[in-house]
Amino acid sequence: ARALAEYVLIYSPIQMAADLPEHYEEHMDAFQFIKDVPVDWSESVILDAEVGDYVVTARKDRNSEEWFVGGGTDEAARDISVALDFLEVGKTYTAQIYRDGENAHYVGETRFDIEIEDRTVSSSDTLNLTMAPGGGFAIRFFTSN
Repeated sequence: ARALAEYVLIYSPIQMAADLPEHYEEHMDAFQFIKDVPVDWSESVILDAEVGDYVVTARKDRNSEEWFVGGGTDEAARDISVALDFLEVGKTYTAQIYRDGENAHYVGETRFDIEIEDRTVSSSDTLNLTMAPGGGFAIRFFTSN
């Protein structure tokens, strides 16, 4: 999940998927985030951070009403509460959440342990998320109206 978060955390108008295609084929469900994430933003907000420890950033797509959030941590696991007050008031969003799985850890084969879920949210909600050691999360927010 941390690798997906970096598409939001690190600004670059030229994104790339730098690995062997067969590695992405093994994780097509997670690759969907890479296909959905834009490369340029109209707005960026740091939601929470501690220099050298962790960061949570929200960015609004320049060409749509979609928002993306990325969170990443150092070698320490963290529980994070993400207030969604950056979303437009009065709208309901689908949050596609890509987060560390229960056994995720940056060392070893469990670094690929990821959970993907959809939740219905609004600007008054807060998401409580856990980042594994060296882990993170990536979220896409979109409306259907």
